[in-house]
Amino acid sequence: MAKYSYETKLKAVKDVLENGMSARAVAKNLGTGYEHVRRWVKRYELYGTNGLLMKKGTYTGDFKQHVVEFIHKEHLSISEAAAIFGIPSDATVGKWERIYCEEGPEALYTENRGRKKTMNLDKPKKPKLSKQTEENLIAEIQRLRMENAYLKKLMGLSSGKEEIRQKDKVIAINELRHEYKLMALLEFAGIPRSTFYYYLKKLNKPDKYVEIKELIQTIYHENKGRYGYRRITLELRNRGYCINHKTVLKLMNECGIKCQVRIRKYRSYKGEIGKVAPNLLQRDFKAEKPNQKWVTDVTEFSLFGAKLYLSPILDLYNGEIISYNISDRPTFYQTMDMLDKAFAKIPDGTNLILHSDQGWQYQMKQYQYRLRKKGIIQSMSRKGNCLDNSVMENFFGLLKSELLYLQEFDSIDHFKKELEEYIDYYNNKRIKCKLKGLSPVQYRIQSQEVA
Repeated sequence: MAKYSYETKLKAVKDVLENGMSARAVAKNLGTGYEHVRRWVKRYELYGTNGLLMKKGTYTGDFKQHVVEFIHKEHLSISEAAAIFGIPSDATVGKWERIYCEEGPEALYTENRGRKKTMNLDKPKKPKLSKQTEENLIAEIQRLRMENAYLKKLMGLSSGKEEIRQKDKVIAINELRHEYKLMALLEFAGIPRSTFYYYLKKLNKPDKYVEIKELIQTIYHENKGRYGYRRITLELRNRGYCINHKTVLKLMNECGIKCQVRIRKYRSYKGEIGKVAPNLLQRDFKAEKPNQKWVTDVTEFSLFGAKLYLSPILDLYNGEIISYNISDRPTFYQTMDMLDKAFAKIPDGTNLILHSDQGWQYQMKQYQYRLRKKGIIQSMSRKGNCLDNSVMENFFGLLKSELLYLQEFDSIDHFKKELEEYIDYYNNKRIKCKLKGLSPVQYRIQSQEVA
């Protein structure tokens, strides 16, 4: 620790006692430890300005013995004792305690051990502390212990968060109230007595959301962490629970669960190698009936040093995956196989719009010929503009965040199996907010029944 002048110490003490600054803030400004400022304040409160002079002196054997025995009686640390008795160095007090324990109290009366100097027998002994002073010191030690215990408890409850909740303060005080005085704890925490009992009453009430929390976690894990608070709210309503989405979000935070993030997709653009179709969709992603507007694209998965490519077709009416192909390479056969599976589900001459990006597969003459023969109108996004096909992009983002980065896979074949199961789950079970809490297939069937 750097040595500080008397004026510096006195200014620091006045900043704490008179100007209302915290000891931590003062210590930070001086570039010293928090405990040093606290020690200066204690010395000033006990001994006035004399406690800040920090002059080394000679201590009598009686004084040394009294300090050591006081440490043992009150279970003090070396630093606490040095602060209370105004001793500049903690090491000095530690040396006295070692001599006392190893050689006995008589050894403390040999002053300046190891040095060849004559003891000054004429120097008057330092008077012992009065009983009242000792009681004040004990009370101060008790207060410091209370503050330390409260802060440790609070840091454990708040988990290092910057903003500490009133609830955490009440819990900490309630756990310590049997060891320390309640009013002292409330004063240190800055909580009114009425506020403490208000929160304590709420804590003692049984949690009315116990059943809902268990159901939320069940839904979350059933869907492998793919549902956020909106879909969980819809699923709860499907199961007969009427609850606000904000409440569901709060309960999910209390349970420590949340939906996962999304990532980038594979891009298949390799320049203009064929005829580019106009952008007929113009970001109008709404369809009034099934098989009116389809979108397609290719995405890549990289696992176990190998790659898989998924090529699906999605219906903009309900977000259903009409057909798909999974391949270890993004070949033209993959795209044509996907088309054959989709064409088997619709008649010829529907004037359906099939939208894609400007990937090399979709510029091939054979691909465009197959669309014309089936009576399908081709549409393409503008070059380098992923927003023109954002619905397909959104599906790939969901797929990777809800499958690829939520599960562990044993092999590439295991992932392929899980991918197929996910697409089935997405079509038949995964509910959507914009589909009124129904899955894509459920929504299509319901709309056809109404029609």
